[in-house]
Amino acid sequence: MRWTLKPKPNPEKVHSLSKSLNVEPIIASLLVQRGVETFEEAERFFRPSLDNLHDPFLMKDMDKAVARIEKAIENEENILIYGDYDVDGTTSVALLSSYLKSYYSNISTYIPDRYDEGYGVSYKGIDYAEDNGFSLIIALDCGIKAIDKVAYASEKNIDFIICDHHRPGKEIPKAVAVLDPKREDCEYPYKELCGCGVGFKLIQALAEKRGLQIEDLLLYLDLVATAIAADIVPITGENRILAHYGLKVINSNPRTGIQAILKQIKKQTLTITDVVFIIAPRINAAGRMKHGNHAVTLLTETEAEKAETYAAEIESFNTERRDADKVITEEALQQIIQNKEEERKTTVVYQENWHKGVIGIVASRLTETYYRPTLVFTKSGEKLAASARSVSGFDVYNALESCSEHIEQFGGHMYAAGLTLFEKDFENFKNEFERVVSETIDPHLLTPEIKIDAEINLEDITPKFYRILKQFAPFGPGNMTPTFMTQNLMDTGWGKCVGEDKTHLRVLVKQGNSNQFTGIGFGLANKQDIACGGKSFKAAYCIDENEWQGNISLQLRLKDIME
Repeated sequence: MRWTLKPKPNPEKVHSLSKSLNVEPIIASLLVQRGVETFEEAERFFRPSLDNLHDPFLMKDMDKAVARIEKAIENEENILIYGDYDVDGTTSVALLSSYLKSYYSNISTYIPDRYDEGYGVSYKGIDYAEDNGFSLIIALDCGIKAIDKVAYASEKNIDFIICDHHRPGKEIPKAVAVLDPKREDCEYPYKELCGCGVGFKLIQALAEKRGLQIEDLLLYLDLVATAIAADIVPITGENRILAHYGLKVINSNPRTGIQAILKQIKKQTLTITDVVFIIAPRINAAGRMKHGNHAVTLLTETEAEKAETYAAEIESFNTERRDADKVITEEALQQIIQNKEEERKTTVVYQENWHKGVIGIVASRLTETYYRPTLVFTKSGEKLAASARSVSGFDVYNALESCSEHIEQFGGHMYAAGLTLFEKDFENFKNEFERVVSETIDPHLLTPEIKIDAEINLEDITPKFYRILKQFAPFGPGNMTPTFMTQNLMDTGWGKCVGEDKTHLRVLVKQGNSNQFTGIGFGLANKQDIACGGKSFKAAYCIDENEWQGNISLQLRLKDIME
């Protein structure tokens, strides 16, 4: 583990913000690190407002998309809402279909089968549209690279509107409208929306034309917040506003389907982290283990009893998914050892019967043991399919681009991608990927990093300090939970290993004459000697609340400990 202390921000800016907000310099410093430098910016940060959402018509082709949908409604055409099978895709389909159905009935949804059709727009989906009389397909969270598929559809007189957020290739599909803030010719001010976020901008534009206000769309934001959390997009700018209000909806008045999921897990107030670890995996499990349609059905159901039946079904898919991911992770770790590949710069593993629905999760799990760019392959029809995961600071998408002569198809982001190739190309690809990464990765990036926002003393941690910190939420990429470092800590003699298998470390620490704080370090039992050896040590941690027998106290959630 390496610790990196973030550069100290400009002291003048910190002083001026500290004065104008009447907060401690440490709070002002954390804000300036996040790009919040003035009173007005701080107000926008702490009081996210729907008024600060951008005009949807600033997005290239938005006017064309709205005009085509209005024309379809006027001519009573059948509209097919098409989306990918992951959380971003299924929430997008639930969002747009439930909005359009609120005033127009000729709407159907389509989620491709992960195993039969694979990722994105499929020929099978277009054939389905033709056979069932659909003349307009709206594709969400996919389609930006579907050049041939869109051309195939237009031969059948089916129009396409694409709402995507992935990086476009050199060419843009010839659809009626292509909404994607990452298009080079799109001047939309915020580039980091997820697929469901782009879908929301479309309903915002449609609603505006119908004379509705942004407040009328609040109830759709539970879906948008879920997608933002699951897709790990930056929680900055517009995403911060959408996540903030979406969480409010999830916690006060969520749609029936989300309510049914929450009923099973019995948690009162959810944070973005809870959405990532509780709601998202369950929605995802449908597309991983069975079919993404199950997720859309649950998210659009309005009858509580039916929703509870669907949620129970999805819960069983999730259990099945957990079991599969555990077994495959074990097998993959074995394979790395058998092939004597522990010292490589990449992990590339393959077994033909691994469950395609969980290879992305397995790739993430493997980076916990071998921290390096990772690909997990399985057989998919005639080809091999893989999920790629990267490490902080390394662009796996670019690395795959450099190996493209061995790849049949690929797409994705800097940190996560998917690809297919022919079995005969696997070994060549594996060697080339290792070569490209070895030559381009900064060796530093192969050691997990803890980014520390600031060094503080324990006496700085007061209820008021924590109260303001809590208002930095929702946390996520671009606005992570602040991580602090404190030196010269001593355990007061209560330090011990805890948990069923004694893998966690619990300490009671003080610094000089400061108040004592409990520190809990998950998976840090191996640091017991450092913390409990009677010598002072330093710790990297976040601050959170611990509730015990009705009493709430502040505690340190330890990330690492050093001498």
